[in-house]
Amino acid sequence: MPEEIEIDADKLRETIDEEVERAGGGKLLRWISLTTALLAALAAIASLRAGATVNEALLLKTESTRLQAQASDQWAYYQAKGIKGAIAQSSINAWAVAGKAAPAGMAAEAGKYAAQQDTIRQAAGRLEHQRDDKSHEADILLEQHHHFAASVALFQIAIALGAIAALTRVSLVWIGSLTAGAAGVALMGLAMLAPG
Repeated sequence: MPEEIEIDADKLRETIDEEVERAGGGKLLRWISLTTALLAALAAIASLRAGATVNEALLLKTESTRLQAQASDQWAYYQAKGIKGAIAQSSINAWAVAGKAAPAGMAAEAGKYAAQQDTIRQAAGRLEHQRDDKSHEADILLEQHHHFAASVALFQIAIALGAIAALTRVSLVWIGSLTAGAAGVALMGLAMLAPG
């Protein structure tokens, strides 16, 4: 799910080039053209990274959900063994109330169910731990995605301001474009340096 760049960079580049030619190749317009092209390239990179991180996070969340389902199955199995163990223990108690010794295999059967429950509980715990790890990894990637997506938005603003600066030849607007672009670079760098 890559973030889409809403500004047509090719059309924008053509417009800026036409304006540079019409104005006789002014130095300011050349700089605006160069920085706008650079910002468009950075926006494309940030957009691809935003899409890649969100896709990977979604895969990890899906894996986390699968592990949760497996853990839930293990806990249901654990409860089933507990019920069987309780039935076996009730049978032993019924024999004792009747003043008779329970058949030899009943005590072993009740112990078997308790031992199986312990193994099942450990397996369910491992699955829940794996689920938590996957979910945590996904959360980190989603945070990176938010930074990349915000940087794409800032690059789009910077590109739009660059186009306005090229059309109006107002250097203050170009400085605004550079400022928004620098903020986009900072967010993109923050996302790339984040653990994950």
